[in-house]
Parts: sequence; structure tokens; C-alpha cells
Amino acid sequence: MTLPQLNIYRHDRGRRALITLAGEIDPATAPQVRAALERCLQDGITTIDVDLTTVGRCDNSGLRVFLDASRRAAGIHASLRLHHPSAQTTRLLADTGSARLLL
Repeated sequence: MTLPQLNIYRHDRGRRALITLAGEIDPATAPQVRAALERCLQDGITTIDVDLTTVGRCDNSGLRVFLDASRRAAGIHASLRLHHPSAQTTRLLADTGSARLLL
């Protein structure tokens, strides 16, 4: 059995961070995403841009991570935005009413 893999890259520019994800976001990898986003907020980042160009699939556990991080960011006057989601992720965001919060 192959374990799901997710690569996370972070590039900071001042108080802005670009997080690039590559792979799948599911229950096995969502904790990695949560940790990366939390680190940004702990480091004083005020704008987090998440590039999903190379994410093949994002399930409800990934959506939960993004929504939680967005709420936490808003609470400390920071922001989180998703960029370039796949068609599947775009449908997930639209179906759950989350697109307006995250895109």
C-alpha cells in the first residue's frame, strides 16, 4: 500500500508567505497542512497565499484545515487565500459555500 504524499514549500517575503502544496490533501496529509499554516501565523505572517496548482485532490479534511486557518487568521488581522484550485477542489468549495471565504 502506498501512503499519500504531500510536499509543502514555503516562501516568505516580509510578512507575506506563499505556501505551495503538491500532492493530495486528505486525512493522512491534512495535519501537515495545518502545521504549516499554523507556523506561518506563529511567525507573524499576515498574508498567506496557498498555491494549489499541483494538488490533485482535496477532501473535506483539507477544507476543514483551510477554514480553521482562515478563521484563526482573521482573528489576528491576517488573511488566507487559496489560488489555482483544481476543478474538484473548486466544486468542493462551491458546494460547501466556502469559495467566498477562501478564494
